[in-house]
This record gives sequence, structure tokens and C-alpha cells, in this order.
Amino acid sequence: MNEEQLSIIRIVESKVKLQREISRKSGFSLGKVNRLVAELQSLGYINKSLTLTNAGEEFIAEHHPKRAIILAAGYGMRMVPINTEEPKGLLEVNNEALIERIIKQLHEVGVGEIHVVVGFMKEHYEYLIDQYGVDLIVNPHYENYKNLYSLYLAKKYLTNSYVIPCDIWFKGNPFSQMEDESWYLFSTQKVNNSRWEVTRQNKVKRVSRNTKGDRMVGIAYLNQQDGQALAKALDAAVSNSLMLKQFWEETLENDNHFMLSGKLIHEGEFSEINSYEQLRDLDCHSNHLQTAAIKVIERTLNTDLHGIEHIQVLKKGMTNRSFFFEHDGQRYIMRIPGEGTGELIDRQKEFNVYQVLKGADWTEQILYLNPKNGYKLSAFINGAHNSDPLQWDQVSKCMALLRKLHSSKLRVDHDFDLYGQIDFYEHLRAGESAYRDYQQVKKRVLQLRDYIDQHVREKVLCHIDANPDNFVFDRDGHLYLIDWEYAGMQDPDVDIAMFAIYAMYNRQQIDKLIDTYYQGECTLEIRYKIYAYVAVCGLLWSNWCEYKQSLGLDFGVYSLAQYRYAKEYSQLVLDKIGVENAKN
Repeated sequence: MNEEQLSIIRIVESKVKLQREISRKSGFSLGKVNRLVAELQSLGYINKSLTLTNAGEEFIAEHHPKRAIILAAGYGMRMVPINTEEPKGLLEVNNEALIERIIKQLHEVGVGEIHVVVGFMKEHYEYLIDQYGVDLIVNPHYENYKNLYSLYLAKKYLTNSYVIPCDIWFKGNPFSQMEDESWYLFSTQKVNNSRWEVTRQNKVKRVSRNTKGDRMVGIAYLNQQDGQALAKALDAAVSNSLMLKQFWEETLENDNHFMLSGKLIHEGEFSEINSYEQLRDLDCHSNHLQTAAIKVIERTLNTDLHGIEHIQVLKKGMTNRSFFFEHDGQRYIMRIPGEGTGELIDRQKEFNVYQVLKGADWTEQILYLNPKNGYKLSAFINGAHNSDPLQWDQVSKCMALLRKLHSSKLRVDHDFDLYGQIDFYEHLRAGESAYRDYQQVKKRVLQLRDYIDQHVREKVLCHIDANPDNFVFDRDGHLYLIDWEYAGMQDPDVDIAMFAIYAMYNRQQIDKLIDTYYQGECTLEIRYKIYAYVAVCGLLWSNWCEYKQSLGLDFGVYSLAQYRYAKEYSQLVLDKIGVENAKN
């Protein structure tokens, strides 16, 4: 049965008996209604009085959707800053959570078996079990895989089932008490990122290159046959690591053929809530618009939520989640501390550092900093780009800025204790190191302490986190040193070592860095002290990485490189000390 016939039988099932009324409800011309009614009568589903026959009622019973799968596992990166407080399926529009509206609409058409795939903030969805009788399926890999894997986890429920994203809002009910052919929902809106369009015959065909396609909405219905076929396609897909990074719709394509028929909805009949601004435009009174970060912005910039525009998440950093936005033609960055940072960083100390740096034209302009929760609002550096540690003209400027910082002899009331931090991170990771010879390497690193202490001259305010990425050039070439979370009193040579290990320099490059900072006047004793700091700082950040990995964050080759610095440079310095001791 085609979609037009289905629409007529649905209306007849609702007790409408006049063809003019059927025409009004369906939107079809009276002539078309006459034709479709005649076709249904010839099939034996409608009698002359425009009521369902027994066969018609049996058809409806046999073609009633049995279940639904709602995909709600994702982090929703584009929902920043809302996603720091609530998963996007629970965002409220007109005082109703998105996922609750979907569940209620399913219940309206008699679909009670509902499976919700959860991941990010999964605990927030638990109440749905008792309130609506849903089943929760936990996706443990929501951070690394897209929703193809979520649907794979629910594959046994695919037959006679709807597949629905949790972040969509419909004016009307998009579901039905009766379905026959499988379909995928497209919007009438033409977009660049869709390769498909729906024909008048409800077929889906690929558009030509450089042509806009119909927007993919994300909802589908799968009958018995297509549900089984999709389950097999998902089985094949999850064995391919590249497919795990895709959306589930990729499994609907085979040799330029789209597996399902298409169904169109007018773009004004629904809203996809993928960003703060989309939620604001749909319901400017939603409680979820007033996050802690947004309130800070409104108070600091003396604006309201309508003055906050073009919110975009920045690349997720090692410790923080940040986003930038525009207000009154200017750009700003809002920092929201990331997972586990409350254990790692003393925000009061960071606040004190920024107080000392006030007025410096070589660090970021701080508009707001909360010493309790670490929220930070700063002006965006226009035309900014991070320093490139392989471009030595840029490195030379970075070292000049470090010399300027160190020669300023700024002071705060706290130190950054390298050895204390090694033990601190070791304690936080709560377990044995993954490195088999960790205790041996740590013993070597501890043996460097006396040599370091003998050659420390004066402690001043140091950045500590002197990552090349924290040296930022603006469009005019002016250099800034940003992000002072770890700053404290220390030996200036620590900053040189930190820059080197963040850049993952080899020994030749480290020597060149030292010569650049010291302008060719570094003594052999100080050079080896910097090597010792390379080892100490390497072990410190190796422990930091192991702690972060226990939280599910992996820093790849960076973490391995830090341990190698600890291992190789501790031995290098100890060998040197041994030679010197032998001479004495």
C-alpha cells in the first residue's frame, strides 16, 4: 500500500465518512480522494459507506508499529554551554523535555515499547523507566563513536520500529497508528551536506555534485524486512573502525542506492535542537537557556541571552571545555573547567596569579574569573594563531617573552612543587602505574633533586604550563602568553623544560631551545639542570596523563613521550653527575 492510500485509510479509520472532509484533512483534491477511495474499495479495505471492512481493520492491526528506539547517548558538543549541565534529550521546550514529548507522541499512536540508548549523563534519564516504562540501553563508547554504534546496541528491536533522535521537536505528531513501507524522513529544506533528494514517487535518489539535497531529519520507520536488513548492515559496519565514526544513516546507502523510501516534511513543522541558539529561537523562555556560564556572560557584558550570538565550541583542551561567542561585534571566550580539573587545579591560586598579572599587555584580557568554580570569561585575541615549535623565529619570540616574565620577578604566595605534584598525581590515579619500570624510573628522577637544588638561583613567578599552544600571536604579530592555571613560584628554567617536552623536542632541539633562551650564554651546569627538569616534568605529566586516562581521556603519543623524557633524561643527567663525582 502506498503512502497516499495509507493516509486515506487512516482518516477513514478516524470515522470520517464524507469525501469532502477527507479531502480537507488529507490536503488532496476531491478528484484524487475519489480515485484513492475507489482503489481502497477494490482492495476490500473500505466499503461503500466509507467505513473499514474486516479486512481493513485486520490490515491496520497487522501494520501497527510495535516499538521505537530513541538515540540519546551523544555528548552534543554543539550544545555548549548547556551540555555541561544537562543532556540534550532533556532540554525543555515550552516546559516539556524533548524526549518526553517524543515518548508522549509515541504513546498517542499506541507505541508503548520504547528503548532509549543513553550514554552521556545517562543517570539523568533513569526517571523515564518509572515514569514512562521505557527500557534504557547504555552505550559505553558514546564519547568515541557516533550514533551508528548506539543503533547497533539496539539492533534486535529494529523490526516494525521507529528510529528517532532525541533532539528533535515536532509541532504535530510525526508517528502513526499504521505503517506499511519503510521510510526515512527528509525536510523540504535544501542543504549542502545532504547527498539525497525525495522524488514525487517517494523514492530517494542521489543528487548530482554541487547540488543541494533534502535535509535529513533523522527519523525512520523500519518494517520487518528492512529492520532485519538494517540489523545485518549494522553487524557489518561495527567491524569497520571507520564506520564507527559515522552516523547510522551511512548504513542505508549501498552502491549509490538508498535503502528506504523517502518521506517529506515541511521545514516549518519541526525543529532540530543542536545548539544553544536553536533552543533560544524555538523557546526563548526555556529554563535551560539560563546556565551558569550564560548568567556570567549576561552580568559581565550587561546583556541578555539575545545579545549572545554565534556560539561555537572550541577544540576540546586537555583540561577545559571552552566556547567562543560574539556580543556587540566583539568576540569572547568562555572557559568551563573540564572533567577532573577540580582535583588538579587550585582556582584560588589561579585567581591570585591573574591579579598579579593585571595590566600586562602580553597576557589575555580577563573580564571574569571565579576562584571557586574556575569559570573564566576573556576577550578573544583577533586573528590569533598558536606558536609553531618548529618555526624558530616564533620560538625565539616565545623565549624572549619568557625572559621578560622571569626578569619581571613577579611574586605570588604559592610555589609549584614539582616533586609534590608527582606524588599528588600518582595518588590521584589510585593504582599501580601502567609502566612496568615506573618505580625504577621514579627513583632515578628523585636522585636528581640534590643536583637541581644546588643550581637553583632565584625563584620567580613561572607559567609552568609553557606549552607552545599557550603562546598566541594576534594578527599584528603581538605575542601573548595565556592560560595560567598551573602558574606559581619556581626556577625559571622549569618553563624552558616545559616548553621542550610539550613540543616533544629531541635533544638537539632542546639544546637549540636552551641556547635561544640564554642567547648562547648557558653554562654546562645549567644545561644539565634543564635536562634534569625535562626528566622531572616528564614524570609529572606522565602521572597526570595516567590520572586523566583513568577518567576515560587518552592523550595518545603525548603521554608515552612524557614517560620517555623521564626515563631517558634522568639517566642522561645521572651519568653526567657520576662522571663529575668521579673527577672530584
